[in-house]
Amino acid sequence: MNNKILIIYKSSTGFTERYAKLIASKIDCTLAAYKKAAPELIAGYDTVVFGSRAHAGMIDGYKKIRKITSQNPSVKLILFVTGAMPASSKDTIETFWKQNLTSEEILKIPHFYMPGGLCYERMSMPDKFMMKVAALMIKNKKNKTPFEIEFENAIKASYDISSPEYIKPLISIL
Repeated sequence: MNNKILIIYKSSTGFTERYAKLIASKIDCTLAAYKKAAPELIAGYDTVVFGSRAHAGMIDGYKKIRKITSQNPSVKLILFVTGAMPASSKDTIETFWKQNLTSEEILKIPHFYMPGGLCYERMSMPDKFMMKVAALMIKNKKNKTPFEIEFENAIKASYDISSPEYIKPLISIL
């Protein structure tokens, strides 16, 4: 087991947890759920990999992980984020990183996007409501852009676009 690497994951519908467990199985390291994240947990690790979802344009739980890891500057932080957007949406993904990471963090913290999908069956009620509102707003909009048409089609039902292929770039730096 690689005792120097810890993967902390925050997963609400299962995609991030699936990727975290897959990464952990490939590098044989320690895995922990987000609710256990604390400065004491990361003590003794050289690298912390944090995985979470893109939620309402933000990295869910990143503020807490940033605070915890900043208390131990010798720990290398690596991020991965899952979402419903296909990996081919490079401009949107790049914009997401710029909205969530400082210029310094973009250069210093390796960060990876891993497509997951939507799972309405495991989604919380507030998240389901948010998706219904978004769907209704777009449905009623006149003169939709190609992006809005694609988004409207993408949020109609649950889907899974995850793949073990997406962990390869992250694994290659560990």
